[in-house]
Amino acid sequence: MLQPKRTKFKKTQKGRNKGLSINNNINFGMFGLRSIEHGRITSKQIESARRSINRTIKKQGKIWICIFPDKPITKKPLEVRMGKGKGNIHDWISVIKPGIIIFEIQSLNYELVKKSFYCASQKLSIKTEICYE
Repeated sequence: MLQPKRTKFKKTQKGRNKGLSINNNINFGMFGLRSIEHGRITSKQIESARRSINRTIKKQGKIWICIFPDKPITKKPLEVRMGKGKGNIHDWISVIKPGIIIFEIQSLNYELVKKSFYCASQKLSIKTEICYE
């Protein structure tokens, strides 16, 4: 799973997820999976979607992951009383705004790309659409 090697601070504040994304053009491949709503994607979801894309495409294309989970999410252990500070890091997430490209694929077969992006979108917790250059 994806996570940073080291960070300046161990824990971060929650923050707000507002506005649109500036990173909304395809840089590497021909097709992209674009988000159309706000949300958070965990490193487990990214890895699961990547595996489903690789399983469908096999050797007929190349895939790029355009997001990175760089925000830690903390969680207190079960059956622990409130207070006593912030919990330990539980997972890493990527904050998603509408219009951000999540995955890119370089392939000539559009039907295969469409099928693989559909499988990947089922693994993610936000609504997505297919875009092309």
